[in-house]
Amino acid sequence: MKRYFYLGAGYLSLALGGIGIVLPLLPTVPFMILAAFCFARSSPRLEAWLVEHKHFGPHITAWREKGAISRRGKTAALAAFAASVILSFAFAPMPAPLISLMAAVVGGSWIWSRPES
Repeated sequence: MKRYFYLGAGYLSLALGGIGIVLPLLPTVPFMILAAFCFARSSPRLEAWLVEHKHFGPHITAWREKGAISRRGKTAALAAFAASVILSFAFAPMPAPLISLMAAVVGGSWIWSRPES
């Protein structure tokens, strides 16, 4: 039963990561890392495919070995945080923008503190 849960979660993460390729504010690599984690517990073949993938493999390997995020990934994440905060201040009533700002500061600080690959 556990194996099917991880397999389903892996496919869901893979699908969300795929959607993130075309939607600018939805991240791709974190979902691929999660998919690799799930596939490691359910399908070694799919895990190997992701880890050996030309685009996602290096990110997954860097995260697994050092908890590292590339400088480009950090910059993209922080730009997405900034865009969401700006949109929040422009269109949401108070105190929603302040909540968005706090989430961006906490999340952005954590992302920026990770080692770089």
